[in-house]
Amino acid sequence: MILLHNTLTRKTEEFVPIKKGRVGMYTCGPTVYNYAHLGNLRSYVFEDILKRVLRFNEFKVKHVMNITDVGHLTSDADEGEDKMEKGSAREGKTAWEIAEFYTEAFKKDLAELNISEPDIFCKATDHIKEQIALVKKLEKKGFTYRTLDGVYFDTSKLEDYGKLAGLKNQELRAGARVDIGDKKNMTDFALWKFSPPLVKRQMEWESPWGKGFPGWHIECSAMSTKYLGQPFDIHCGGIDHIPVHHTNEIAQSEAAEGKPMANYWLHNEFINVGEGAKMAKSGDNFLTLAVLKEKNIDPLAYRYLLLQTHYRKQLAFSWNALGAAQTGLKNLYTTIAGLPKEKTPNNQGILEQFTAHINNDMDTPAALALIWTNIKDKRASQKLILELDEVLGLEIKNNLEKKPAEEMPEEVKIIARARDDARQNKDWAKSDELRKQLEDLGYTVE
Repeated sequence: MILLHNTLTRKTEEFVPIKKGRVGMYTCGPTVYNYAHLGNLRSYVFEDILKRVLRFNEFKVKHVMNITDVGHLTSDADEGEDKMEKGSAREGKTAWEIAEFYTEAFKKDLAELNISEPDIFCKATDHIKEQIALVKKLEKKGFTYRTLDGVYFDTSKLEDYGKLAGLKNQELRAGARVDIGDKKNMTDFALWKFSPPLVKRQMEWESPWGKGFPGWHIECSAMSTKYLGQPFDIHCGGIDHIPVHHTNEIAQSEAAEGKPMANYWLHNEFINVGEGAKMAKSGDNFLTLAVLKEKNIDPLAYRYLLLQTHYRKQLAFSWNALGAAQTGLKNLYTTIAGLPKEKTPNNQGILEQFTAHINNDMDTPAALALIWTNIKDKRASQKLILELDEVLGLEIKNNLEKKPAEEMPEEVKIIARARDDARQNKDWAKSDELRKQLEDLGYTVE
């Protein structure tokens, strides 16, 4: 039995697929106007773990991920500059060139983090016809209206609008403190935006309403329905998607089809960088995998760092924590290299405990702790750990043949010497505290 925390119901529930043994899974991909930052990448690692857990439990997973290469404006209020046009102006390339370059950069990041690619990558620009058809369907059902700048979804027509965020529609409208312009309601959102008069956009298409481009949210509804049907099993993203993007996806899809969009909604928490600020492209805390590699940090050390914190908990990023994760990962490889290769009497019990952890809403911290406990005293075999790594994705097999770990870092030597001094002075409390520090860094303490 797999337990997953469903944002829609606010409960941790047993996962029951629509079709026995099969899972349809849709995850929100990047807007490809810049590199993905570490906060973005946390989402894709979490989704990769979910997919691996499902497959470990012998489900056949059909994974679809969109690539937003048009229509995502700099403001969630359907205002501001198109992010693709912004990238184009920044780099002196066409929006199409920007999209192609950063799509490939994103795929390289996935490979660096050992994230398996989805079965289907679908670009918004390849599905304009499907998006127009969905807007027409919503128009026919009476859910749309036109303004001077586009075709909008009328959220007042949907009684349960905002249910994903836990807000009732009337509460959302009562909280309005902004100029809503031509919109009927604060929460209404663009389905199709008109190209400005006398302006030639790089990305625009003819439609029944005039030349323009799709709103940000419509692509996910159109493409998830095309490839997975409705309802499908699981929809994922970051918690920042809950109040606007995923809320509006649900509104469009359920208004169009008259049935749920997806049965399980899963969301990962933010990464914070100093003073509790979330990592964002608009801030000064924009860190990419390239920055890590410049500092000789293995991208897999970042994956290891992420696995040490549950996906629904905020993660406080620091270079010290990342350095400790890199040290811990190297020591993990070295310790596993010293294990017996074949079965041990304990393998089955360890496998059952590991499965219980990962099936409990993907409790990777507990799963990692279990592995460390059982490799320190060689209770587990290499064969078993390699099987468990099918879920963790730390590329243990590829690292078993590598040279022994580097010389112990100076910071670790200092802690070890301080612990020796504490033991000499019979300060057992201090000794235990320093022992814990060493173990957190991935060192076995005799």
